[in-house]
Amino acid sequence: MTPFALKTYQAETLKTLRTWLEAARIVGAKPAFETMDKPGIRTPRPYQPLRGMPTVPYACLRLPTGGGKTLLSAHTVRLAADAYLEREFPLVLWLVPTNTIRAQTLETLRTPGNANRETLLDAFAGRVRVFDIADFTQLTPADLQSHACIIVGTMQTLRVTNPDGRRVYAHNENLEPHFTAIPAATPGMDRYDTGDKSGRIKPSFRNILAFHRPLVIVDEAHNNTSSLSYEVLQRINAACVVEFTATPAPDSNVLHNVAATELKAEEMIKLPIRLTEHATWEGAVQDSLLTRQRLAGFAAADPEYIRPIILFQAEEKGREVTKEVLLKHLVEQHNIPRNKIAIVTGDQKELDGINLFARDCPIDHVITVEALKEGWDCSFAYVFCSAATVHSKRDVEQILGRVLRMPYARRRKHPALNRAYAHVARASWPNAVRQLHDHLVDMGFEASEADAAIEKAPTLPLTGGTGLFPATPPPTIVELSEDLTAFALTPAERAAVSIDKTAQGSRVTFTGEVPAEIVTRLAAAIVAPDARADLHAEARRHRAIWQLHASPAQRDVPFRVPQLCFFADGALEPADPDTILGAADWSLLDYPAELTADEFAFTETGVQWEIDLNAAGRLTERTVARADQINLELADTGWTAQHLCRWLENRVRQPYLTQTILLEFVRRCLAHLTGPRALPLTTLVRWKFILARVLVQKIEQCRALAAAGSYQQSLFGPQAAVETSFTYTFDFTPEGYAPHWPYPGQPYQFQKHYYAAIGELKNTGEEYDCAIALDMTAQVKHWVRNLERRGFSLPLAAGRFYPDFIAELHDGRLLIVEHKGAHLVADSQEKLNIGQLWAASSAGRAIFVMTVQEKGRPPLATQIATAIG
Repeated sequence: MTPFALKTYQAETLKTLRTWLEAARIVGAKPAFETMDKPGIRTPRPYQPLRGMPTVPYACLRLPTGGGKTLLSAHTVRLAADAYLEREFPLVLWLVPTNTIRAQTLETLRTPGNANRETLLDAFAGRVRVFDIADFTQLTPADLQSHACIIVGTMQTLRVTNPDGRRVYAHNENLEPHFTAIPAATPGMDRYDTGDKSGRIKPSFRNILAFHRPLVIVDEAHNNTSSLSYEVLQRINAACVVEFTATPAPDSNVLHNVAATELKAEEMIKLPIRLTEHATWEGAVQDSLLTRQRLAGFAAADPEYIRPIILFQAEEKGREVTKEVLLKHLVEQHNIPRNKIAIVTGDQKELDGINLFARDCPIDHVITVEALKEGWDCSFAYVFCSAATVHSKRDVEQILGRVLRMPYARRRKHPALNRAYAHVARASWPNAVRQLHDHLVDMGFEASEADAAIEKAPTLPLTGGTGLFPATPPPTIVELSEDLTAFALTPAERAAVSIDKTAQGSRVTFTGEVPAEIVTRLAAAIVAPDARADLHAEARRHRAIWQLHASPAQRDVPFRVPQLCFFADGALEPADPDTILGAADWSLLDYPAELTADEFAFTETGVQWEIDLNAAGRLTERTVARADQINLELADTGWTAQHLCRWLENRVRQPYLTQTILLEFVRRCLAHLTGPRALPLTTLVRWKFILARVLVQKIEQCRALAAAGSYQQSLFGPQAAVETSFTYTFDFTPEGYAPHWPYPGQPYQFQKHYYAAIGELKNTGEEYDCAIALDMTAQVKHWVRNLERRGFSLPLAAGRFYPDFIAELHDGRLLIVEHKGAHLVADSQEKLNIGQLWAASSAGRAIFVMTVQEKGRPPLATQIATAIG
């Protein structure tokens, strides 16, 4: 196992990808995509096949900036090789948007100890070769047979209208050894058009790719949506295409969506961003220095070494605040030693060879124009200061993304070190909140996430009770060029909104909770469209930040839910599925190691077996790489039953099984297949990847049987001793709520949700109606929309049950509300049983109710009130 543990959202992303690829191998990419659950996708779209390549699996994984796309790409190599390509050593074309990113990616994949490289080495037992696409002549036939070969390049290298003259498409005598074993009649190859070689296969790099059919991994795939990009994928005969991006193109097949809140909950990014606007760029620079100085004081007390860094955005040559002007200002006006400043531009690269994480590195100020927008990463960057009056949208997004990464990917001791900071000049950022909001959305944030991620601050110095981490958010001030002082406000409304006359027009100040209807009325009184848009943006941000600070979670109000427990060997244990199974003392070897014809049977065209898709799948013909076809015919060479047994054991390992037991179970399965069922060993070797998948399913079936028996005996058997205990609790914590997507916020304004944002609740439907009924119940103190796979759960015979809503009542009791449509009630008996057991074992401290909305039943509010009593 790789020593670099994945975050929960990263593991879920890869699990979704594997599920889809395994299904695509059987039923095809399109039906697999359209029938599977796609986490985080509110409104799934129909599958869009690759242009000209309808059978090639093509999916997009959406992760915000800072989500670890490169690491997930490294994991994808082995995952796709096993789940779809069925190749021991895949050929991978890893495409990135620019040469800067290409250099960075190559470095991470080649540097010993880097998580990306170690992931690949672990996956292929050290047999990995990494090439720059410019060095493709170094690739040998032996490399392709015995190593996973990763070729890193840009789409631009391959994307040309006329491939003639491009090195990757041209004849290259160094590549001739690759073509000695390729049949002359192989279709799809580039050939010579004229001369004595006319009609013969050209020894080109493109032909190597087309013959071996690479896995294509695309970084920031939204940059590659032109028709030429699709033509490139056709030219190289891609076998599978996986995209990783923060901003998918409209026609991307988004398979999994990770929200920015998930990254924050997993301590990957700094949020919110503390935004301070200044009258001049000099003021922005001064206060950004004060911010860095204050952060350095907090960092000195942190257990781990952190040196807060400022990223300054200067202007291009010929404008006012160039890198030279900014450097002179820092040195002469603020006495910053020159050795503490690095300039990084296209022609001045003072960070080359510098380790910014080193304790003896003096640099804590970095000046750039756009060179940091790609290929640069240092989580010590905390402060973004823009001195530019003209800035491209992409430059700002990329530089801002540099300050969002959390040092060591862990929440720091002082809360000020868990935030990012932005200082901008009003002259260059006239609509700062709206601009910053839009940049965050383009970096992969949901619009409502971006609202809550921007917190405006008064100008420094950091004195009094405000500082870097105020107890309550400051008022929001909106400067207008129009006079609104005659606008009518009721006495109650003046508590939230004040309007004052200024020399330029008027100033609107939002304080506390600002009702949406006041903002709507105010905006209607403004003539200028941009000013109206700014007012709405400022109000949305103010409301999101205020709700965040006012929520019970942010105020550290505890919300603990007692867990269902059982006594095992006289000790009280949480009743989670693994613990319950452990109480059974089961062994895989107690179950028959036999694969029946229903589970694994050959037909004339392939293999038939059951797979976890709630349907039988039949593997028929599949377009495989011609290299694969040749290998299949030679699959028996050197393979023995013992060799296959060990190969399978390596592929089907499970964390709950010892190697000795698993190896013996696999040996018995093979003995049954080659003995009583008389299946040839050469055929089993040919289909070893499929056989491995079937064995995993068989093992899971055995485990499920053991779990079901132990579940019934431990929780519902005559000797079962069960207790709902506050000794073991599930705690809803301020930073631990990470929905894939938020409630839209309208039409109903919820008042009692524990968190400022409500996760994964649509604004229509029965669950929405149930949430309103719960929110309006007088006995409810606060409640939470429980999240699937990330919230409170109760055990089932197979898996876990995540109730829809959990509430704490004013009298201290806990309430679980599970809502079921009338058509699903009959299928929910197991959930009803475990919920009632949780309540019955709590000594009156917990309540469970399953609500149903149908004709003839009381209203949902009445059902909840009756359960509470």
